[in-house]
Amino acid sequence: MKMRRLDSTMAGFDAELEHLTAFDSALDERVETVVRSILQDVKKRGDEALLEYTQRFDRLNVAQAAALELPGETLTRALEELPQLQRHALEKAAERIRTFHERQRMESWNIREADGTELGQRVTPLDRVGLYVPGGKAVYPSSVLMNAIPAAVAGVRDILMVVPTPEGVRNELVLAAAALSGVRRVFTVGGAQAIAALAYGTVTIPSVDKIVGPGNAYVAAAKRQVFGTVGIDMVAGPSEILIIADGSTDPRWVAMDLFSQAEHDELAQALLLCPDPNYLEQVERAIVALLPTLPRQTVIEKSLADRGALIRVRDLAEACHLSNRIAPEHLELSVAQPEDCLPLLRHAGAIFAGRYSSESLGDYCAGPNHVLPTGRTARFASPLGVYDFQKRSNVLKVSREGARHLGEIAEVLALQEGLHAHARSAACRFRDEV
Repeated sequence: MKMRRLDSTMAGFDAELEHLTAFDSALDERVETVVRSILQDVKKRGDEALLEYTQRFDRLNVAQAAALELPGETLTRALEELPQLQRHALEKAAERIRTFHERQRMESWNIREADGTELGQRVTPLDRVGLYVPGGKAVYPSSVLMNAIPAAVAGVRDILMVVPTPEGVRNELVLAAAALSGVRRVFTVGGAQAIAALAYGTVTIPSVDKIVGPGNAYVAAAKRQVFGTVGIDMVAGPSEILIIADGSTDPRWVAMDLFSQAEHDELAQALLLCPDPNYLEQVERAIVALLPTLPRQTVIEKSLADRGALIRVRDLAEACHLSNRIAPEHLELSVAQPEDCLPLLRHAGAIFAGRYSSESLGDYCAGPNHVLPTGRTARFASPLGVYDFQKRSNVLKVSREGARHLGEIAEVLALQEGLHAHARSAACRFRDEV
């Protein structure tokens, strides 16, 4: 295959780059309409609707909604019966993810002023969280770890998981990951109907405070529509990787790193920025040589052809500037001195510094979360973390002296805003009149 080649010194480069990196996130009205109907139906009819949709979409026929919940011992047994190699990998990944996220836990604090007034912030976990996990042929135990462990570290009391099991097919690795991650209850439902159950609650599935986890277009639409009733992590777009290279890394490594995201989806984006045109040629030759060795060759080829590019830049500083414009989900610094680039970078979901820091390690076991902002949202959004499962309450304990001092200030400002009850509420505590 022949990949798109761009050069930052050529006329029209900015427009080409803008066109390449733009992603049409316009809503699919058909999907939105179907999802809206499902959400309202589950909200109105609860378990009855849930059973009907599960039978229709997952071909799973159960007599009662209670049968959709897996017994706790099913999760335990899935972990105990895993082949040793898989269990060891899962346990080590969970350990590293937990260790990293324990550093993120926010703590309550307060300050005491000279007049005795105390101000502070109280940090508390969410009560209940719902984790959506794709099912069927999809196998995403890493997604379970990355979503459930931060919630557990935050102190969330109830972590529920919904996972479709088409025709009753379960994935033991996913269930084992749930057992390791602190998931308390698992329900074998999926699609927009699962999101509806988590958002509104049914007799069988309790409503949650926040829904996290990846899913298809119908799940994404459902999360978007229930936002406000519950919190959500994000509505993620196609996966992205941008690699800044100085030409010192084995080109086969870089080619494989580009593949690692392109294999997710035909809409995924993989970009390489380098000032050395000869190195870009080497990477392209490596792509041609290695692509036929991969099972997902067809997906990768379409992704690279439609949304991939090899881009020549003037220097690494310009590469960093362009990276900030693109704000990629994954940013690899495949350079000899990555620390020189870090001060120039402002927008990226995750930064993989140095040629040995492959993005795939971050996906599974390095420790930092792999749930990252896509579609340029890294300009204002952050990776999923413990802080997404904690909330803050401001605490004010005003002393008698503080009530006078602060009340005088509040009274003036409230009157300027025309809010007289505010002004009198503040003033009555030091004037002995209402």
